[in-house]
Amino acid sequence: MKTLILYESLHHGNTKKLVDAIAEEYPVEIQDARTFTGDLSDYDAIGFASGVAFWKIYNEIFDIAMDKMPFEKDIFFICTAGIPDRDYAAEIRTLAQQRNNRVHGAYCCRGFDTFGPLKLIGGINKGCPTESEIRGAVDYYRLVLIECGIDPDTMQPALPETQDN
Repeated sequence: MKTLILYESLHHGNTKKLVDAIAEEYPVEIQDARTFTGDLSDYDAIGFASGVAFWKIYNEIFDIAMDKMPFEKDIFFICTAGIPDRDYAAEIRTLAQQRNNRVHGAYCCRGFDTFGPLKLIGGINKGCPTESEIRGAVDYYRLVLIECGIDPDTMQPALPETQDN
């Protein structure tokens, strides 16, 4: 399965830490959204990974999704936020579903945040994402693979289970 994770990770690189950890364990291509010029339809699965500002994923990720979201692909979402208390992928998920894609949920965790007035107090979530949260992103991608019918240990199509009579 040819997979791309398109990411935008500004300020502290929180989201890139998650994407890099996934790429260390699984054969995925990662591309910074700010320099991406490819065609998303070249991939079987596409991950959109972004930080969050003002309760929204970053504009570059959303703009690429609006302009280039393919049809009938496996799509998943990853985000980091100062306050991961809502579904930040809701709007982009709706777009993916409207184009008949198979959406495999979203993973969101805390990220170190010094945006705006938070800078005055030294930020929130220092040390985030933690190793546990980074591992959570890798585990989430493993589940995406399983949902796509791929054995994450061999990266081959999973064989259907047989029933013994």
